[in-house]
Amino acid sequence: MDGKDSFLIPIFQLILSIFTNMKKNDYRVVGLMSGTSLDGVDLVFTEINFKDKVEFTILASETISYSEGWREKLSTAIHLEATALNELDHEYTSFLAHLISTFIDKHKIDLLDAICSHGHTVKHKPRQGITLQIGNLPELSKLLGIPVICDFRVQDVELGGQGAPLVPIGDRLLFKDYKFCINLGGFANISLENGSERIAFDICPLNTVCNYFMQKLGREYDEDGKIARSGTLNVELLSSLNDLSYYKKKPPKSLGIEWVNSHIIPMLESSQVEIPSILHTFCVHAAEQIAASLDNDPGSTVLLTGGGAYNGFFVEQLRSKSACDFVLPPADIIDFKEALIFALLGVLRLRDEVNVLSSVTGAKMDHSSGRIYEP
Repeated sequence: MDGKDSFLIPIFQLILSIFTNMKKNDYRVVGLMSGTSLDGVDLVFTEINFKDKVEFTILASETISYSEGWREKLSTAIHLEATALNELDHEYTSFLAHLISTFIDKHKIDLLDAICSHGHTVKHKPRQGITLQIGNLPELSKLLGIPVICDFRVQDVELGGQGAPLVPIGDRLLFKDYKFCINLGGFANISLENGSERIAFDICPLNTVCNYFMQKLGREYDEDGKIARSGTLNVELLSSLNDLSYYKKKPPKSLGIEWVNSHIIPMLESSQVEIPSILHTFCVHAAEQIAASLDNDPGSTVLLTGGGAYNGFFVEQLRSKSACDFVLPPADIIDFKEALIFALLGVLRLRDEVNVLSSVTGAKMDHSSGRIYEP
């Protein structure tokens, strides 16, 4: 080997190192979300591109409803002792693996970079340093033979944050044309820019309460808000709901099912108001709380997503309480925005880029959160 060759070797090594460490721009991932309303598991197959700005294309999407058995298991999981909860965690992880595998086969998906899964929240008490999402075990990756990024909330709680909401980074990167982004899921939450910071917080419960009372009527949800529309407003109950201390707190703040079970459900059940009027009053209450979180400017665009966007009565109430321009996007965004953004969170984690904002959660710093499991 002459001197010229020996000189070229380090150059080739440098070039190889540069190419090896360069971040790729295109990712093919599946995102999963299971919310507190227990509608089912949302799955999205998406391509996310980082070349100039962050862009996405949804290639396949599906909601797989929970069976009555799974709905019962998940709704009562909060009361389980450690051993039983651990068993449920393993069972739910296997269940998710089956759903994901079926989804991949059905839509003939290949060349996946990762599965990005939120899991299902069982416990969320960030002030006590507790947040638990089941279905986020390493065996999920082994069962699928695909890398998995999951457990996005734990690190934020360890850093003193609320562990929620996590979606706002996606609102900033993917839906920045809207002044406000509101997801109408188990809880209604909002995301917006405040100066140079993104802020977000849970506004109030929504579908987790409405679905609870609809199930007492033998139905899964209130289609188009027809049952709520048939009820009447109970002014006294509305006042009691609006007086709850949570609404006076400043963000960052978040809600969990524990708060609903201890503050909302007992109040509504003890009111002796018929279910249609409970639903009517609660929808008015939620609309008022959301409107109070907005600026009431006719020029302000508000992106509405989540199952509550299909509740015609609720959306009417919301529009009657605020002059803002409420936008209902295409169905794949309404239904799958959260699953899409968890796909994005996973990709950001792969890229070792910030996917949780301290301005949103109250954590000590922005950070890149989530566990990465290899098969």
